[in-house]
Amino acid sequence: MPVPPTSGRLQWTDVPTPLRARLEDALGAPVTDTVTPAGGFGHQLAAALRLADGKRAFVKAAPDDDPLTAANVHEAAVLDALPPGAPAPELLGIHRAASWTAVVIAHLDGPHPDLSPASGDAEQTWALLDKLTSSPAPAPYAAAVSTTPSTAAALHGWDELAANPPADLAPAARALLPQLAELEAAWAALAHGNRIVHGDLRADNMVRDHTIGVTFVDWAHATTGPACIDAASLAPQLVLAGHAPADIAALLRDHPATGSSADTTTAFLAALTGHWHHNARKPAPPGAPGLRTYQHRAAAAGLALLGYRLNGTLLQ
Repeated sequence: MPVPPTSGRLQWTDVPTPLRARLEDALGAPVTDTVTPAGGFGHQLAAALRLADGKRAFVKAAPDDDPLTAANVHEAAVLDALPPGAPAPELLGIHRAASWTAVVIAHLDGPHPDLSPASGDAEQTWALLDKLTSSPAPAPYAAAVSTTPSTAAALHGWDELAANPPADLAPAARALLPQLAELEAAWAALAHGNRIVHGDLRADNMVRDHTIGVTFVDWAHATTGPACIDAASLAPQLVLAGHAPADIAALLRDHPATGSSADTTTAFLAALTGHWHHNARKPAPPGAPGLRTYQHRAAAAGLALLGYRLNGTLLQ
């Protein structure tokens, strides 16, 4: 398997010629330009292709022995099985050649949503999560994700930090380490459910399409689980976007996906924040130069929200 690029993603020119030719044949025109969106931490090709006839498509591609290929194929199965009206792009096809696999997805025309307090995108996203998790996942979707273990269920970090607290751990986190580790330990037993879970919801995994509005992309981590997972994952992202932690804590209290399962939501948020706090201290993995910086920031946002859920106040 080729070594992932240390500076970012694979490019269109890295794709073997036979696969590029097959994609152009399937899309009906030569590729004239490619654009790699900002954000994300994977190293596979993930690019919008502009064709000679003016049309566009989004393609993810990697060698067959690259672990991200399995994730791309899983995402394709998920997109094909989501219920009508789900906030997701259409799957256009899967193509293989020269020991590479490409997944082709309908192109979305628009920027990442603006999750800041001045925008209405965050409100639309909360409404989408309510709609997505208000009923059990349909059978085709449940079947599509049934063989893929949930990575959310294994989230942890406070256990290891409690055993050997690092010198740079925030005083508030240090004081709460036993309680945070206990909450995190409870998460595994609460992690099961029958709702659709995107599993990696951030602004750079969404597009505000000019026609259909906010749409969730990058479904490679999709699974089933409690309704609270995506809403609780989104909450620290809104803090990073400028929302006051107290306001987001109130949203978590009142939103249908999280308000009816307070203990599960708190346990998940503790496990996710512990994962961020622990992993942020590891060396940066190849091909993901911004990951550790992001995890440090997300960890602080998650801890701020946990302060309101545990003590009703902001942790410093």
